[in-house]
Amino acid sequence: MSRRWLVSAMAVWLASAAPASAVTAYVSNEKGNTVSIIDTDKWAVTGTIKVGQRPRGIEFTRDGKFVMVAVGDDDTIQVIDTATKQVVDTLPSGPDPELFTQDAAGNTLYVANENDNTVTVIDLKTRARLGDIQVGVEPEGMAVSPDGKILINTSETTNMAHFIDTGTRQVVANVLVDSRPRFAEFKRDGSELWVSSEIGGTVSVIDPNKRVVTGKISFNIPGLRSEAIQPVGIGITKDGKTAFVALGPANRIAVVDATSHAVIKYLLVGQRVWHMAFTPDEKYLLVTNGLSNDVSVIDVAAQKVIKSIQVGELPWGITIAP
Repeated sequence: MSRRWLVSAMAVWLASAAPASAVTAYVSNEKGNTVSIIDTDKWAVTGTIKVGQRPRGIEFTRDGKFVMVAVGDDDTIQVIDTATKQVVDTLPSGPDPELFTQDAAGNTLYVANENDNTVTVIDLKTRARLGDIQVGVEPEGMAVSPDGKILINTSETTNMAHFIDTGTRQVVANVLVDSRPRFAEFKRDGSELWVSSEIGGTVSVIDPNKRVVTGKISFNIPGLRSEAIQPVGIGITKDGKTAFVALGPANRIAVVDATSHAVIKYLLVGQRVWHMAFTPDEKYLLVTNGLSNDVSVIDVAAQKVIKSIQVGELPWGITIAP
């Protein structure tokens, strides 16, 4: 065996053994009026950005160059440049923006404005407001179907999932769910839409084609009152096999078989768990815990909490670089 071959073989092995390059997570701290930056290699906060009042919904642009954050009490969406870590622009939402979503191409942004019962449509290229769509009372949850044809908005007080045609920007169907729907998530193949109901304590599974509820997922944690179990954020793996549901003041993440809709187990996390985001390889899931001011890191394959990271005051939303 030649020395040159051995050195070459060692180099290949070391390259394969090296960890994947770290990605960056941004966390909106609702009460602290800041955004925390987490390095997922170090599992540590590496920076803090001062933003507007009451930041909640947060998401990377599709190209990863900017992070958008809804600052509800300032009635706008602020834009953070990920290179400079500075707020560089604002987008024209309506009053009290909470959650938002964008189309697959990253050309159009849809914003739920909690205080005027509308969804604002924004052109992300020109950063211009294109119009508003009237929906139910206290709109929050937002999702775009995998084929891009349907926008979903959930209204907390009307207790509905509104189906909006993205071409005409008209509401084409309303599906009644349980009390106070907070979040909406499609399976990647478009076969199911999941909507969490915070006060109802359930996740409704909706057939997006028939636009009817086909099942409901309920949660039961020994030792906890049912009213303490309040589903909010949802994350479904790309293969559609496993889902994770944040249960608010229950301080648990429910792990759900996304095929049978059976709850597999509960993971104890921080206090008042809100929202979540997968790393791009889906090895890890990061969840925000509002009252303990931290982020829990879950090993997705092992279905185990492996780390807690202290962030700002009242962490609410989280987004991870694409």
